[in-house]
Amino acid sequence: MSEPLTVEVVTAWLADSPFISFLNLTVESLDEKAQTVTMKMPMRPELERAAGTGQFHGGPIASFIDTVGDYAVAIVLKGGVPTINFRVDYLRPSVGTFLRGKATVRRLGRTVAVVDIDVTDDQGRLCAVGRGTYSAQVG
Repeated sequence: MSEPLTVEVVTAWLADSPFISFLNLTVESLDEKAQTVTMKMPMRPELERAAGTGQFHGGPIASFIDTVGDYAVAIVLKGGVPTINFRVDYLRPSVGTFLRGKATVRRLGRTVAVVDIDVTDDQGRLCAVGRGTYSAQVG
């Protein structure tokens, strides 16, 4: 049995991607047994819907959802997996200094994994929900 992954290892994985590095995501927690991961995405002017609003654009939110969902599978399989499909429901404007995403693997089958992702703002309000389908094959 391999050693459980640490926040530091997953943080290094994030740093390997120029796009994820641009989003400046940080890993807050991960639990391989519960198949969950929580990450944070800080607000930056480049991520705003309109200049000076402090409101996150939907594109970075969707990317955040996809990434957090992917890593919930990756911590179990010990490596990155391709996205098959994902959807996003935006529930309210996402404003504040950061967004927090918590992903939970709902099913990890032989070939496909299904993950639910909740996104909250810096006040703990649910802003968006996502569901991702990922390959269950590291690649």
